[in-house]
Amino acid sequence: MSSKRVLVVDDEHLIRWSLVRALDEAGYLVEAAENGEEARAKYLEFSPHVILLDICLPDANGADLLQEFKADDKDLVVIMITAHSDADSAVRALTAGAADYVGKPFDLEDVLHSIEQALEKQRLRDENAYFRRVLKEKFERDNLVGNCPKMIEIYKLIKVAADADVKTVLITGGSGTGKELVARAIHMHSPRSKDPFIDVNCAAIPESLLENELFGHERGAYTDASQKQKGIFEMAGAGTVFLDEIGDMPIGMQAKILKVIENRRYRRLGGEDDVVSDARIVAATNQDLPILVKEGKFRADLFYRLNVMPIIMPSLADRKMDIPQLVAYFINRFNGEYGCNVEGVDAQTMHHLMAYDWPGNVRELRNTIERAMMLDRSKTLTSQHLSSEIINASKSNDDGDGDGSGSGAEGDCFSSGLIRLPKDGISLDEVEKQLIQMALKRWNGNQTKAAECLRMSRDTFRYRMKKFNLSTK
Repeated sequence: MSSKRVLVVDDEHLIRWSLVRALDEAGYLVEAAENGEEARAKYLEFSPHVILLDICLPDANGADLLQEFKADDKDLVVIMITAHSDADSAVRALTAGAADYVGKPFDLEDVLHSIEQALEKQRLRDENAYFRRVLKEKFERDNLVGNCPKMIEIYKLIKVAADADVKTVLITGGSGTGKELVARAIHMHSPRSKDPFIDVNCAAIPESLLENELFGHERGAYTDASQKQKGIFEMAGAGTVFLDEIGDMPIGMQAKILKVIENRRYRRLGGEDDVVSDARIVAATNQDLPILVKEGKFRADLFYRLNVMPIIMPSLADRKMDIPQLVAYFINRFNGEYGCNVEGVDAQTMHHLMAYDWPGNVRELRNTIERAMMLDRSKTLTSQHLSSEIINASKSNDDGDGDGSGSGAEGDCFSSGLIRLPKDGISLDEVEKQLIQMALKRWNGNQTKAAECLRMSRDTFRYRMKKFNLSTK
């Protein structure tokens, strides 16, 4: 059933009745008005997508009403109803912005066809604008790459979220881990892919403008609001709204987003009536929301509503086995963009890349490969154009490995890979305690991430913290 709203404006009762009945049977939401005054009131109250408007009304000129409505909402579809004797007025109405006109007496099937055509033209215009934007961004975005166990789990969650049409998804992880790529993948693999994906950076827009950006405004809502403007939620339709950096969203706006999630409704700035939203909300943040909740900087109720389908993006340091595949992907991509013919990197360069911990995650690796390819046009990239931080990290690891690494006895230790066993032995409990302390320190007391680092469940991790009388304080 269509969710489009149609307002019928005609002073003849039989015409109103027949149109309302036909439109209702066709699945539209319908309201009717018999004069200009009632039409203005119903327009504000009902917020129609389409108006069937009689040119001749007892208290108003239909052409004037057309201009009035279009001045308020340029995307509104208005179809004029006119007597055949007044065809000239209908032509003038088309020039003024009407989508079509139907003459009296009319065939109801013709009226329905006219509405469907007008809505289809509008949908195609919106779709073309959307795809032009997508095409522009085509070479500005990366794809998700990697086959490590953690990424395979991410792919599974993307499929679940897309197939089940989950209404809210929360993506967390460090900057540069690919949170937006996951959001786009969920959208593109779901039935909502035919509708827009619209992203908004909650940290980049001032609080005074964010509400207007998200929800739009009515004419006269503030000094410069000369006409109604749609917000992101309205433009997204049944698509996806991606709220990036939601951890930086002001508390006041958080309450409004919570209302959209719970009731699927919101109000434009200066509006008195609720607008229905069918958009999926995907939120992302690189902050620890539970900590922000404790500090009173993020609403607990919003966090729990967003956290229905959590997706935690691993850092590149936790999925280093994907680095060779990522390097090959970026080389292939930049070959196309810069007209290069790079075939790969040499063994020493790959060694440096694998040894570095990549605090900027995949984005930093991408920038590193792009810079190297811009500076070195040879077929095989060398370490010549790698940063000193990457080179020094590799040397530091090599020095550490040379001191007691490898198999066999060296001095007072016996070592194998990452494990070093002192000659006098060591307590397993002490090793376990130190590992837990190291994990907590690395992740700044975040027990969930520390547990993941040690490949154990959070409950097991907390049990062992209690066992060794450890705390995050």
